[in-house]
Amino acid sequence: MAPIRFLRLLLPALALAAALIAIPAKAEVLVTFWSHSRDQNYPHAFLVMQGRIDATGEVVDTNVGFTAHSISPMVLLGSVRGEMERLSAGYVARPASQPHFALRLNDAQYARLQAFIAQWANAPQPNYNLRRRNCVHFIMEAAVLLGLNVNRASSHFRAPSAFLDEVMQLNPQLTRVRR
Repeated sequence: MAPIRFLRLLLPALALAAALIAIPAKAEVLVTFWSHSRDQNYPHAFLVMQGRIDATGEVVDTNVGFTAHSISPMVLLGSVRGEMERLSAGYVARPASQPHFALRLNDAQYARLQAFIAQWANAPQPNYNLRRRNCVHFIMEAAVLLGLNVNRASSHFRAPSAFLDEVMQLNPQLTRVRR
């Protein structure tokens, strides 16, 4: 009789444990702000997005940066054709690429970020300008969109790492992300 009583007590507890395990984790997308220091390439700033969209279950694992379509001396003279680029895993993995900070986005925030990226991708050409609309400007506007404070008069628009460090100083709630 004791084993049956034990099972009667154990089965509801096991059912509750199974139900709790089956509850999916809250979906969210983690967006990390990265810089790439000068190595065989020029300095760069970009976003890495990973996670899952709650409404659809879609897995997000991508990155994006804004750059000139081709690097030439014309970049120094004025506006040239720009494009959104997806970076290779090798580029992101290089020691010259460093994460700075990350933000957790809900579905609505992620949708706003995707719309922002599409705006930059579809801007009239030529849309890249080293002085007024480069990868750091893209990162700055993404940070503003996501509620961060930035210095629009920064002296670091050609120094992605220094710019992102400045954003961290202006937003003390951010913590540095390490690899």
